[in-house]
Amino acid sequence: MGSAVLDTSAVLALIKNEDGAEAARAAVRGAFVSIVNHAEILSRLMRAGMSLEAVRLACRRAGYVPAPFSTEQAEECARLVRWTHHLGLSLADRACLALAKLGRHEVLTADRAWTKLQIGVPIRAIR
Repeated sequence: MGSAVLDTSAVLALIKNEDGAEAARAAVRGAFVSIVNHAEILSRLMRAGMSLEAVRLACRRAGYVPAPFSTEQAEECARLVRWTHHLGLSLADRACLALAKLGRHEVLTADRAWTKLQIGVPIRAIR
């Protein structure tokens, strides 16, 4: 098992210094974030009133590695719908899980409901 994959919620907890920030901080160096989640992070921070420059800086300081979204990951997202729809997971959520599953990584999230998933991916809630 290599580096972790961080969900949007884990990165936002880190950037905003919310509950779970310490757990995210301990795992973030070298951790991956799907480019789909990266777009969601940028959008949420800008919607909260941050400038694009401030958002870029916050993401750079967080230290995660944006990972490209591949055709294989898109197909895995589609397969995961069957196992995740009951929890209402979004495309970005499934992109995170697909990246982790295909790369054999652990996922960190602030969404405790994910820990109920039985999809062959270790999932750790940060709070």
